[in-house]
Amino acid sequence: MLPSIKQRLGPDRLVAAGTIGTAVSLAAFGLARNPATALAAGLVAGISWIAVLATLSVSAQVALPEWVRGRGLALNMTVMFGAMTLGSAFWGKAAGLFGLSIALIAAATGVAAMIPLTWRWKLRTGEGVDLTPSLHWPAPVLTREIEHDRGPVLVTVEYRIDPKNRGTFLAALQDVGRERRRDGAYAWAIFEDASASGRFVETFFVESWLEHLRQHERVTNADRVLQEAVARLVVNAEPKVSHLIAAAPGESVPSRQGEP
Repeated sequence: MLPSIKQRLGPDRLVAAGTIGTAVSLAAFGLARNPATALAAGLVAGISWIAVLATLSVSAQVALPEWVRGRGLALNMTVMFGAMTLGSAFWGKAAGLFGLSIALIAAATGVAAMIPLTWRWKLRTGEGVDLTPSLHWPAPVLTREIEHDRGPVLVTVEYRIDPKNRGTFLAALQDVGRERRRDGAYAWAIFEDASASGRFVETFFVESWLEHLRQHERVTNADRVLQEAVARLVVNAEPKVSHLIAAAPGESVPSRQGEP
């Protein structure tokens, strides 16, 4: 039944309907005085549980790019079952203090109240986003081989824009910043040259050189669209990218094979 119901209602309304079904079944359990009522409540609870769990699981898969899908789904399940564990302890204590019927009716009220409170957060918002790897970042230009565990790495990107596009440029770069952080960057920032109008430098750190190489593989076609929006505002030349690696005192610098 789920596919046809989902087609008519959509994922958000289906989850809302399943949540209402859960609230109804909890209230029915609290008020039940005969097996027939409890059996009907159990049927409604089972249908609601399957509908909500299946919809949320699919929505999580759709929202995650391929490179992080396994870890994202694992985190999703950890939070879900962790919340169930804590909720079981809480409502068990409430039932012990106030009685089973009161606890069940209170839980039903809380579940129903969550629908309007969470309605602004929609499911499947990333369904139309192309999360396949774009691999459009050029390979870094190096003068020597760099060990994969070297780090942290400071990446800088220099932009030259027309000053009249400053607001549009900064707004577009904020979207790029979220993409950088999602793919492993931290301490992302954008700086403006006080002595040269229209010159901006984007900076962010990555934990290691290997992690930065992985960033090249994680960039999606959706990310490329964001970066192209920024590139259209750049004048004269392509943004200048630099890679700076933390240096330790006394560290030797190996040369490429065949170089002095």
